This record gives sequence, C-alpha cells and structure tokens, in this order.
Amino acid sequence: MSLDKSVTHVILTGGVGSRLWPLSRKSRPKQYLEIFDGKSLFEMTVERNSHLADKVMVVGNIDNHQLSGDVMDKTNTSYINIVEATPRNTAAAIAFAAFASEPDDILIITPSDHIIDLMENYNQAISEAVSKANDGFIVTFGVIPTKPETGYGYIEAKGDKVISFREKPNETTAKEFIAKGNFLWNSGMFCFKASVLLEELKQFQPDVYEKSKRVWEASKDGFLDFDLSMEIPSISIDYAVMERSKKIKVVPASFSWSDLGSFESVYDYLAAKGHPVDANGNMVIGCDKHTTFLGVKNTIFVYTDSANLILQKENSQDVKDIYSELEKINSELLN
Repeated sequence: MSLDKSVTHVILTGGVGSRLWPLSRKSRPKQYLEIFDGKSLFEMTVERNSHLADKVMVVGNIDNHQLSGDVMDKTNTSYINIVEATPRNTAAAIAFAAFASEPDDILIITPSDHIIDLMENYNQAISEAVSKANDGFIVTFGVIPTKPETGYGYIEAKGDKVISFREKPNETTAKEFIAKGNFLWNSGMFCFKASVLLEELKQFQPDVYEKSKRVWEASKDGFLDFDLSMEIPSISIDYAVMERSKKIKVVPASFSWSDLGSFESVYDYLAAKGHPVDANGNMVIGCDKHTTFLGVKNTIFVYTDSANLILQKENSQDVKDIYSELEKINSELLN
C-alpha cells in the first residue's frame, strides 16, 4: 500500500473473554489461546495486517503484556509497547495510541481477538478506510451481516454515512435490522489520523482527553501510572466519539468476520475448518479423548485441566453469567 503518510496498526489486547470460560482465563485470555491451527487470534491479527502498516503498536494491560510480547517475538515483529496499569475502556486505550503517534499518522485500530477471512475484501476495505482517513474522517468498519446476530452492536448506514449506532439487540430487533437491509455489524475496528481523533475526543470528552494526556506524558518506557490512570473516566470510544462526531464514515465491508465472542461462534468456525462434529451436532473442544454423546444434540463439551463446561450451543451467550458468579466468590477457576 503506497501512502504518503505513516500507517500504524494498533492492536488492542484488553478483555478477558468471559464468554469463553473455562478456556479463557485471566492468566491466558482467549486472544492468546493457540487453538486455531496452532495459532492464537492475536498472532493471526498481527499476520493479516503486517503488510498494511509501517509500524505496529500494542496497547495492553499489565497482566497480559508479556503474553503479547511472546506473540510479537514468535512473529518476529518489532512494535511500540503501551502497557496500561489498569483497564480504562477503549476511549483511553485509543487516546494513548494517538498520543504516542505523530499528528498526521494514520492509525488502523483492531482488537486482537477477531477471526477474519476473505482477505482480498479485507485489504480493499482497509485501503478505502485509509483513503477516507487521509481526508480527515474517522472511519468505522461495518460488516455486512450474514444472520440476525444478538451478540453484536449494529451500525445503521446509508452508503458511507452513519445514521445511528445501535446497542446489541434482542432477536426480534436483530431480525428487523436484517430485513431493513441497511444495518451492519459494528466490528470495533477504526481508522483515522491521530490528530483528528484527539481533536474530537477533546471536543466531546475533554476529561478523558486531558487525563489520558497526563497519563501518557508521565509514562516510562510505555508503562502507564496506576494512580493517574484511575482518574480517567472509563468510557468506550463508541460513546465518547463515534456516536457524537460529525466526521464519522463507515466502510461497509464484505470480508468474513467474527469476534469469536461465544462458544457458538467458536463452534461454527471450528466446524467450518473440519473439527469433528458428531451426527447430532455435538462437539468436544480442548480434548482429544474419545467422547460419546448420547441423547443430546448441539451440545458443546469444553475440557480443561481444572474445569469442564457442558452447554447447549444456543446458550453460549449465558456463559458470562457463570463467569460473573465465579467472580463474586473470587474463584481460583478464573485464573
């Protein structure tokens, strides 16, 4: 991609993957699990964007930055490391990346835990977004939906114009969105000039801007101060900027995309890659031992050394409730 400005791929590595417990733990969240043909989601994220950017930046937290470093070493990728002392949501994380950049640098922001296929379409979408970012717009990627999904937020769009952002819908509303034909899945990926994002953040959330700036200016070798960080309001970039700025454009993208945020989406991905599924739609994840399912359908058996989970595929979104219950009793099974 020939560009007159530097392009930086910013990887956000926060999140514990609570809906993928017990595979995903605090000590090894889902983006670091090497269960996708021997690779992790993080590693795949690094690889798919390596030819699209001049620089790589990783914004992570104190608990997982060494795991990120292992992936960067494995892929032989040099990178700028920003280590948050405590999670303050995506507005702050993205602000740190922008403060660490030159004003005219174009930043491509991606989470570290998504699966993307149809790379030609992906590369085309990135190229289009970079072009719009060069023109001073903040670009979000809206994925053309394949089904009425309740686990994603939506973007109501007309061409590249954003009409509205919508929260995760219930099933009835999701079906209405799909029927209307102009709703896209909100991918959580963005592209913009560093200076443009910071200007908009300063306008709409001056408190987040000023306190993130103070934290960044006090950082040492990319490590951020805990006490100063705690003063930053915990707000998502969607709420802070995307839903309020007049500079937003959307790229409707036809690449294949999933945030693998539930065992149902992991099941669908693994099944498509040839992972064993029995005649009644049952699957084992995390174990090679012979397992027989009798009298049940569409059941997922998740095996780990310290905890197992057996669930109906359609109940995948409820796993986060189990995680929350274990969190209340400070269970070792989350670590």
